[in-house]
Amino acid sequence: MKIRNLIVAFWLLVSACHTTAKISQQTLKQMPSALLGNFKDDYGSSYIITNKEWVQGKSIKYHLLQYNKAENFFIAKNDEANPSDGGLYTRIDIMYFENMKPWHWGYCLTTYKASTMEEAMNTATADRINPRKGCNGYPFSRMKRTD
Repeated sequence: MKIRNLIVAFWLLVSACHTTAKISQQTLKQMPSALLGNFKDDYGSSYIITNKEWVQGKSIKYHLLQYNKAENFFIAKNDEANPSDGGLYTRIDIMYFENMKPWHWGYCLTTYKASTMEEAMNTATADRINPRKGCNGYPFSRMKRTD
């Protein structure tokens, strides 16, 4: 009986992981094209964003796991080789700007060292009503396309 229970538990775990991966891949395909490409922020840092990775400069990489279209945020796993917080999880909140050319959107690393994906997902949303201080007391980083 114990072996049967172990087999059932293992099967449920594998099924859940496969379903989560499938859902994540589907949600990442829903990313708006405005968020994909090469960008520079208002601090001069460069970015390359695909539907799989968010790369900042030469040494910071986030592996995108999910995109929540309704609430405009990503969940990512920090690359193990990042200078800090490698292997932890990040929530990246996005907001769009109007009448702020060349800045069309901005982001906030709402959390960048969550222990689990669930912890990152459950982190309180950045304050988009106050973009100058809504990112943990700091402004959202504004992004402009460079490609």
